[in-house]
Amino acid sequence: MRALTVIPGKADSAELVNLPDPPAEPGKLWVQGVALGVCGTDLEIVRGAYGWAPPSRERLILGHESLGRVIEAPEKSGFEPGDLVVGIVRRPDPVPCANCAVGEWDMCRNGLYTEHGIKQLDGFGAEQYHLDPAFAIKLDPKLNGTGVLLEPASILAKAWEHIEAIGRRAHWEPRSAVVIGAGPIGLLAALMSVQRGLETHVMDRVTEGPKPGLVRDLGATYFTGPMKDVCQEADVVIECTGVGQLVLDAMQCSAPGGIVCLTGVSSGGRQLSIDAGMLNRTMVLENEAVFGSVNANRRHYEAAAASLAKANRSWLERLVTRHVPLERWADALTRTPYDVKPVIDLTR
Repeated sequence: MRALTVIPGKADSAELVNLPDPPAEPGKLWVQGVALGVCGTDLEIVRGAYGWAPPSRERLILGHESLGRVIEAPEKSGFEPGDLVVGIVRRPDPVPCANCAVGEWDMCRNGLYTEHGIKQLDGFGAEQYHLDPAFAIKLDPKLNGTGVLLEPASILAKAWEHIEAIGRRAHWEPRSAVVIGAGPIGLLAALMSVQRGLETHVMDRVTEGPKPGLVRDLGATYFTGPMKDVCQEADVVIECTGVGQLVLDAMQCSAPGGIVCLTGVSSGGRQLSIDAGMLNRTMVLENEAVFGSVNANRRHYEAAAASLAKANRSWLERLVTRHVPLERWADALTRTPYDVKPVIDLTR
């Protein structure tokens, strides 16, 4: 079988190789790879800035945004041949910590978790692989072309779960949300905001390409002006870019009692000036909350699957802006101005 592999820590080592078909594993799903989403984490790994190979191995099979179809399934596993499935990326640590022990490995306390395609577990960038049924999510068949969005959607399902949990600290009737960034994460955050009935604004800097239309067709407002002009009355702000200045601006820009969720990961290396005392004063006097959110556990994947199943199918299909054959995988890692989510087709 063909598989997209990389030597973590070594730049430009990504390579499409031929590997033996995976040996049978009793109790596991045997899955045919259908599609693989590409995100910033994959680009970091290919550049040699991130990632860990499985123990005693040099190369890692890349890819964590998966979509597959079951070839064979164990009896009483809850899966059948032909089912669409997505693999959960993170596995709990072997100790386990208190959070991993109750299925909340996204909140692992000791950092000993593993992750498919990222940290010590092979990813899903292969024509075939095995999945533990306990870490597989069955999808609605109508998500055949868009189910690869489930992993990024799970990140936002978790973010919204935590936003709503924080909101319950007091009487809370949110009316509006601002999403900063109109990439895949931002658009999925906006989708879930609209599904909650909130007046939704998406802020980005581009004026051409598919993003403005995607936001408008979602029933949200696309905004390219200063953040202060759109955030001051926002009950919820979700920052999805990781750009340092935008992160700081978001922390200073919400309604009293507002909640700011940071989902973008900053690259670091740039120093910014901030009036820390004024930021503290504002957050305290206005009862504001800022928190970070990353990764997801099983209930977040299930919530994301329900959200995607309710979404307009043609709108979701427009998020996947390029389908690249596996043999031309490198094209998917090269960003274009009109990209939202490039996807590698594992069947070609």
